[in-house]
Amino acid sequence: MDRRSLIAYCLTLPGAYEDYPFADDVWTAMRHSAGRKIFALLYEREGELHVNVKCDPMTADFLRGAYDWVIPGYHMNKTHWNTLLPARGASEAEVYAMIEASYELTKKAVPKSRRKTDAADA
Repeated sequence: MDRRSLIAYCLTLPGAYEDYPFADDVWTAMRHSAGRKIFALLYEREGELHVNVKCDPMTADFLRGAYDWVIPGYHMNKTHWNTLLPARGASEAEVYAMIEASYELTKKAVPKSRRKTDAADA
């Protein structure tokens, strides 16, 4: 599992698009087209792929205890965000499931009037 394959997977989610919000291309933000909410941040740090995903607080804490490749969100609100380190033993299915959960959590934050744009873009 590498950065390009994770970006490609994120782009299969309705209304998702890839963004590079900083001056370099180190950080890739995966966003909803409606509302521009970020649901995943992909970046490399110290030569290792990291993926930040949003979680509800109880789930975030549970996942950190269950998997050694899930840690508190790097440069994010640690109550609501986790960082995934896929190279440390994560399966593709587990990472995809956590990205999808983040996508759904952040989609809820998009006003209903704008959500129709996501469906139309699919």
